[in-house]
Amino acid sequence: MQFWKKFALGAVAAVGLAMPAMAAERAVIVLDGSGSMWAQIDGKARITIARETLSSVLADLPDDLELGFMTYGHREKGNCGDIEMLVEPAVGTGAAIIAAADGINPKGMTPISDAVRLAAEDLRFTEEKATVILITDGLETCEVDPCKLATELEGQGIDFTTHVLGFGLSDEEGQQVACLAENTGGQYLSAADGAGLVDALTKTVAQVVQAEPEPEPAPAPEPTPVLDHNFAPTASLSEGGPDIEDGGPLNLTWQWYKVNPDGSKGEWIGTDYYARFKGTLEARRLHHHGRIRLCDCRTARDHRRWRSHRDPFRAQCRRLQAASALQRRG
Repeated sequence: MQFWKKFALGAVAAVGLAMPAMAAERAVIVLDGSGSMWAQIDGKARITIARETLSSVLADLPDDLELGFMTYGHREKGNCGDIEMLVEPAVGTGAAIIAAADGINPKGMTPISDAVRLAAEDLRFTEEKATVILITDGLETCEVDPCKLATELEGQGIDFTTHVLGFGLSDEEGQQVACLAENTGGQYLSAADGAGLVDALTKTVAQVVQAEPEPEPAPAPEPTPVLDHNFAPTASLSEGGPDIEDGGPLNLTWQWYKVNPDGSKGEWIGTDYYARFKGTLEARRLHHHGRIRLCDCRTARDHRRWRSHRDPFRAQCRRLQAASALQRRG
């Protein structure tokens, strides 16, 4: 067990050395100081086992953990308000917590819920990440619902977590306090003896300071393909006939116009050449009511404006297939 404790906390410390400097994690251990802690396990009082556990686990704390220590029921009997923060959260408090635990004299009630709430408030849980580690051998005795409290703390906190170590509790009893952990995203760990308590406390302390992995960066978006043209007109001498090709007896000259709202030829845009011409026109240059239209198409044998229906070399000019993609959207 000593090996596991040193390995777990040592591994956390090593991770801390490898990571950039970050704000210290903050937590409070709440130790049951009620009268039931005098009950014995294998001939040893539970409070004695708890003290030995704290001495073992907290002897070598990570440098990036601000740890505090609270107890309840240690000063008087029958008082649900008997809750005290014995060591304020700070770095390097292991020795102070061990000494404070040695001075606890169990005698009173078990105000679990109020103790957890006060510990959370001391950690400023509504402003920053906070963790409470509760070590208890009994159930709530002060008429406060721990499950309801846990839900409230979870809702109000920035990143609030409670871990519960049930010391000597039966399975049924453990279920009644496990909600403090479950409702805040923490763990409930059961410990039947000293070795189990050392193991449970070591795991929870290590979990508080364990660095969360950096989220993987989102994959870079695929580059948008850059097109070298957005239209490629074709022309033929008859409807359904073969397209005119470059290098033949006919050479094409393309004239581009906007289309007026009434469908007639509008403003001239430009002139291009060759049958297999490919080009680019910006949609912003188009009339908001129309599309680009081939209004004139001349060949090497016809240098006149295309008007004569008797001209055997008149090219049948098609509208652009991509015209709809170039329409200005209202």
